[in-house]
Amino acid sequence: MPQLIVVTRNGEERVLTGEAGLSVMEVIRDGGIDEVLALCGGCCSCATCHIHVDPEFAAKLPAMGPDENDLLDSTADRDEYSRLSCQVLFTDALDGLKVRVAADD
Repeated sequence: MPQLIVVTRNGEERVLTGEAGLSVMEVIRDGGIDEVLALCGGCCSCATCHIHVDPEFAAKLPAMGPDENDLLDSTADRDEYSRLSCQVLFTDALDGLKVRVAADD
């Protein structure tokens, strides 16, 4: 199974093994990291699962949809590598993906 590297808000780096086909949000949640609230449950109707994707992997992700883009506009910590983790499907091709949990809004 592919691995996901998550940098928490305090800088701790955790390596999680995730099932391909889950969202990155689900892998983080299942891995016991509670900094990603995902209040909407992955429906792309909040921005509480905001992450920053390592630049090396940004081009490997699917394009951002308009709803995700609009929700990210409501966050104070948005940058060019911002994504909603509920909208990123975790696949074998993303093995080693590194993400940082965004600041709490």
